[in-house]
Parts: sequence; C-alpha cells; structure tokens
Amino acid sequence: MNISSFIANRIAFNRSRSFSRFIIRLSIVATVISVAAMIITLAFANGFQKKVSEKVFSFWGHARIQETLPYSSLITEEIPIIASNETEGRIRNTANVKAVYPFATRYAILKTKDELQGILVKGLDKTYDFDNLKEFIIDGIPIRFNDTTYSRDIMISKKTAQELHLNVNDRVSIYFIRPDGSKRRDKLTISGIFKTDIGDFDNSFAIGDIQLIRRLNSWQQNQIGGYEIVLNDFKKTDSSIHQIAQLPGFDEDWSIQNIKEYIPNIFDWLNMQDTTRNVLIGIMIVVAVINLITCLIILVLERMRMVGVLKSIGATDWMVQKIFLRHSLIIALRGILTGAIIGLGILYAQVKTGFIKLDEEAYYMDRAAVQITAWEVFAICGATFFICMLVLLIPSYIVRKIQPVKAIQFR
Repeated sequence: MNISSFIANRIAFNRSRSFSRFIIRLSIVATVISVAAMIITLAFANGFQKKVSEKVFSFWGHARIQETLPYSSLITEEIPIIASNETEGRIRNTANVKAVYPFATRYAILKTKDELQGILVKGLDKTYDFDNLKEFIIDGIPIRFNDTTYSRDIMISKKTAQELHLNVNDRVSIYFIRPDGSKRRDKLTISGIFKTDIGDFDNSFAIGDIQLIRRLNSWQQNQIGGYEIVLNDFKKTDSSIHQIAQLPGFDEDWSIQNIKEYIPNIFDWLNMQDTTRNVLIGIMIVVAVINLITCLIILVLERMRMVGVLKSIGATDWMVQKIFLRHSLIIALRGILTGAIIGLGILYAQVKTGFIKLDEEAYYMDRAAVQITAWEVFAICGATFFICMLVLLIPSYIVRKIQPVKAIQFR
C-alpha cells in the first residue's frame, strides 16, 4: 500500500467526531438515495411499458391486415377480404412472424331483463391460440368451437358483466343489426369473463365465433375481416410489416398496419415515460455529483494544515490529490453499492408483495410492474461512479493552489 492510499484510509475510517465526518455521512446517504431512486425509476418505467404493451399485443397482436379503409380504428367494422391458405402460409413463413389469425368484428347489443349495453364482438376461429388471453381470463373458459355450426359461447369483460349483472354460464340476449336494417336476436352463453384493465378494451369488446359474424353478414366461408399478426420480436414490427406487404398474393387493396397506429394515445403516453425517466435519472446523477463535490471541498479545507505539512516534506501535488480522490472513491463506492442493494431490495419486495398499488383506470394495472435488467443496473452504477470520479478531479485541483507556509498557519 502506497503512502497516499494509507493516509486516505486513515482519514476515511477515522472515528473521531468532526464536521467532515457528518458531511461524509450526508454525502453517502445522498448517493445511496440517488442510486436507489435511479434503479427503481428505471425498473418501474420498463415494467410499466412492458406490461401495458404486452396487454395490447396479447389482445390484438402486433399488426393487422385488412381492406384499406381511411380513418379506420379498432372499433371500425371491416370490409371482408378473401382468406387464402397460400397467402397465410407465406405470412407464417416470414421471418419474425409467430402466428397469423383470421378475425372479424361486428357491432351488437347485449340485453338482460333490466339492462342493455352496446359492444363490438370480435370473432375468432378455432385456430386461435387462447393462451394469448390466458392472463386476462378471470373466470370461466374460452369459447368452445364446433364443426357443425357457430359457437353459442361468448366472452365478455368484467366491467360488462358487472353492468349487466351476468356471471359465467348465464344466458344473455344479443341483438345484431342486419345490413338491411332489420334486427336479429340470438341467445348466447357466457363462457368466460376477461379483464385487461385497459378501458378501450373492457368497455367495448366481447369475443365470439367468427362463424357467427359470417352468418350475420351473409359472408362466404372464405371471407374474413382481416388477419391478426403476432410477432416474436415487437421491436422489429415495422421491418416485418414491410416484408409481409411485399409477399406474392398480398392484395393491392389490403393494408397492413402496426397496432400502435390504431391506438396511438396509449403508445404516445408510454413513450412519454422515457422522457420522464431520463429527466429523473439526470436529476439524481446531478444530486449525487454535487454532494460529492461539496464533500471533497470541505475535506480539503478541513485538512488544509495536513496538506501544508505534506507539501513541506516533499509530497507532490498529484500525491496529495490522490489522497482526497481515494477518499472520495471510498465515499462514492459505499453510496453506490448501498444504493444498489436498497433499490433492488425495494423492487424485490414489490415483485413479491405488490405493495405499491395503482389506479387501474389511469394506469391499466392494479400494481406497479417491475422489470429488472442486470446490464441497466450495472450501467447506472458504473455511469454514476465514472461521472463522479471525472467531476471530482476539478475540486481536487484546489490542492495545487495551496502554499505550504500559508496552509500550516491556516486555522
């Protein structure tokens, strides 16, 4: 151990009461809070974005193919397109495509003895993988298909079930408006109840059999509303959409769009979280740096006489600088490591207990979601340490201006 390291350790681990000891503890606490806050902020922001995105993608896939319609939205009924096994096969074989599901939607009215509510029935067929919706089904089972006629099962949201006072296995009247303006009444059974916490879905949608939609619209068996595309990596959605649009058999009257384009309000809001997260992390880094700079300046001023003595016996400016930089290094490492442990501990407690609750209507979930990424935690700790050490070189240059004679007389 060299002389500068020895002296720095003696100063750092000195238990004598002094003003600098209080400042050191204050700086460590500030660094702990800053690092813990950065880790928690990043994990909550990532978890929130991931959870909400997954809910949207699970319910609607990553992209939709349908007849081109200006100003179309999720609640717009589709113009039928001709389904083609050959075209479906080409889409499924496209890189990054996980699954392709036909769908169609139709407006309807659910009516009980005392209540009624308008909904949009999303029709699916037996090829659909209901594991996509498994996390949303809170009661009952998915609709059951049969080969002879359309399924008489329907899945409704928890909110719809509460408003109409319905439970699983209850029968409900459903009314459709035919193309000629006449009404058609049918009786369906509630097979399952789902809850996504996304108001646009829970307030508007029910899930039924695409065969029922075909029958109501007088469509042929090869007509559908469109295709729902599920991808392996949602980050490559735009490139996958471009590849699919170039496939042979992709009709020029079709359009394929990212699901984000249908509900931009949700994804624009999610993107705003990036700005909020970055601002908070920037503020926390500034707080940590300012505290450490203040701490180092106070340490230099308190040890002015020591600096004078060391210089008078031949110590170089750089040697004295290293004493204070090493001292600051000990403070920074203590704060960063303790902050990381506390931050990860709070996140672990949230994962296990969910003690941080959220308003479902505002945040689309009832508790804060957490996504901890190891490299991001290391990046926060490493970046904080690097920036602190870099900035701390500035106040350490005060040592170069200290003259031994004046420093020894300093009081």
